[in-house]
Amino acid sequence: MFSLVFPGQGSQYIGMGKDFFENFKEAQLVFEEAEDVSQILIKKLCFEGPLEELTKTENLQVCITTVNIAIYTVFQNFLKEKEKTPLFVAGHSLGEYSALFASKTLCLKDVIFAVKKRGELMGKAGEKKPSAMYAIIGLPEKDLQEILNNVEGLVIISNYNSPSQLVISGEIPAVDKASELAKEKGAKKVVKLKVSAGFHSPLMKEAEKELASVLDNLEWHDPEIPFVSNVSAKPEKKADTIKELMKKQITSPVRWIDCVKTMSKQGTSTFIEIGPKKVLTNLIKQILDNTNFQLYNIDTLKDLKEVISKL
Repeated sequence: MFSLVFPGQGSQYIGMGKDFFENFKEAQLVFEEAEDVSQILIKKLCFEGPLEELTKTENLQVCITTVNIAIYTVFQNFLKEKEKTPLFVAGHSLGEYSALFASKTLCLKDVIFAVKKRGELMGKAGEKKPSAMYAIIGLPEKDLQEILNNVEGLVIISNYNSPSQLVISGEIPAVDKASELAKEKGAKKVVKLKVSAGFHSPLMKEAEKELASVLDNLEWHDPEIPFVSNVSAKPEKKADTIKELMKKQITSPVRWIDCVKTMSKQGTSTFIEIGPKKVLTNLIKQILDNTNFQLYNIDTLKDLKEVISKL
């Protein structure tokens, strides 16, 4: 049994989605509708850049979501032909919106409208109070939490990406201090993330309130495929529950380890990542170490052909 996972910010590159846009009418239609709704030059940013413009939160969230959904729309047609349905869908942070589309909880127009607003609100929140995020690699959660407990100011674990990769989010200088202490404590690597603010923390409270009213105005449907939420780390099957969880998403930690373990324990033996790069594929490898499972990602036409031949 297979489940689909969708990446979020951090997986972007210039040229993403171009393969699918040039070869499939259904992918072109996704790009066109997303451009109409967002009024962002998505094709230009994705295929030509510049990278600096693409990585602005207000552009990037729409661009990655569009690419994920364009690839999924093509793949979905092959799934229909083979009469195959995913067991679960899930996304990492921003990637949850692509999963909401795949599960038919939200339509394309509503997804693009929501992620455009989400990007704008998160960018605005970052301007109000200086904050940042760091990936802490190779330090046990217990040791990292101990550091955070002893640092003055707001800093929390915001992403539980894998047992060896945790992300901290918080106010500057608290988050800077915590990252220095993590290095001293023996972290293999500490990387400052290229994001505009401390996402998935209480610093996003104002953005959360504004986004909640945006989400209230969308048309939600019970998912056709169970949606595994970053907030609850459980398969969700009710539109109202999912809407409330999505409202909490930008202030809540991303419980990716628990999401993957939930899908694995409930019958997923194959994970297919849909979107640019292999960020989630690599994290899942770390989470399900020594477990018997298959991992694929679909980023190019070559990837698509390989996955179709294996399913």
